Amino acid sequence: MSGRVRHIDVAERRARLAVRHRLAGAARAATPEEVADALVALHGTDPATVYLAVGARLADPAGTVAQTERALYEDRSMVRMHGMRHTVFVFPTALTAVVHASTGIAVAARERASLLKGMAAAGAPDAAWLKEVEESTLAALARRGQATAAELADDEPRLKTQFTYAAGKSYEGVHTVSSRLLRVLGVEGKVVRGRPLGSWTSSQFRWAVAPEHPELDVAGAQAELLRRWLAVCGPATEADLKWWTGWRVTEVRRALAAIGAREVALDEGAGWVVEGDEEPPGEDAGEPWAALLPALDPTAMGWQQRDWCFAPALRPALFDRSGNVGPTVWWDGRVVGGWAQRPDGEIVWRLLEKDGVGRAAEAAIATEAERLHGWVGATRVTPRFRTPLERELAAG
Repeated sequence: MSGRVRHIDVAERRARLAVRHRLAGAARAATPEEVADALVALHGTDPATVYLAVGARLADPAGTVAQTERALYEDRSMVRMHGMRHTVFVFPTALTAVVHASTGIAVAARERASLLKGMAAAGAPDAAWLKEVEESTLAALARRGQATAAELADDEPRLKTQFTYAAGKSYEGVHTVSSRLLRVLGVEGKVVRGRPLGSWTSSQFRWAVAPEHPELDVAGAQAELLRRWLAVCGPATEADLKWWTGWRVTEVRRALAAIGAREVALDEGAGWVVEGDEEPPGEDAGEPWAALLPALDPTAMGWQQRDWCFAPALRPALFDRSGNVGPTVWWDGRVVGGWAQRPDGEIVWRLLEKDGVGRAAEAAIATEAERLHGWVGATRVTPRFRTPLERELAAG
């Protein structure tokens, strides 16, 4: 960079987002796999988010549900598993080894230790017993292909064993070995979520044996994950990177050095991009674009510092108390409002920011609402984490 640090302004950041996040009309994808690969990770805590995030980015969203289900449960080209910040995401299958090594191993060790500690405090069986149950459970799951926790407990009755967690504490509760053990196995990369019991909005999942993947070096995997994400979401600050990955700041800095990341200047301070991305990329989003993105969409949740695309004044209406973003309306690279679905299926929206949002913008947003209604059809979608505006709009 010849000793200079280039400033990347808000307009350029929004242009990058439009193309790289497949939101501008000309940048939309043909398949769910293309969307997942472009975004690196789709939030999976709310099952409907995956489908709504995919549909918003497909050139033809009519087959969103069928195509996404096929990718997840038949082709296995996408996998739902634990990832960054101990959160469930949907990843391209080819990335599972990187995610597991970069973020899963450390969390898994803590989860298993916590389970064993809780069981010991409750006088429950020891680690050797748990290992037997684990091996038996995995064998049963391999035989069945996919199964619910209840079905696995029919094969391995010890999964039904209960123990009191945190006895005497305000958060005391009765835990079942099945729920805790399957969670640990999920973080360890041994099992993944399978097909749900209900429709694509259901949160009751079967379990399946995780696809085999090589064991990678942790530092190398962290460098690869950060490189992939920064190519999509860069520029980003160190705080953004630490927040998104859930890593220690030393791990973030090590990964930045490993990929030869380049420093740029942002309105909020120093930012980082992948090598070769520090100059204007020449990306053209084309005509101004509109989008209706779901709760927990990876674009809305992509950065810790997001004033450049999400004005602070809008957040009380669009976030819940835990910091989960609800359904958002976007116009040309920034959040301008929110949307909801009413009981009769109607998609309704409201502008919260009207500066620079004229009739053309409102017409484009209305078109996106009709587009969304067209493929969602009669399915009723209620966000798992509800926000003030979404509740108000949904109630009519």
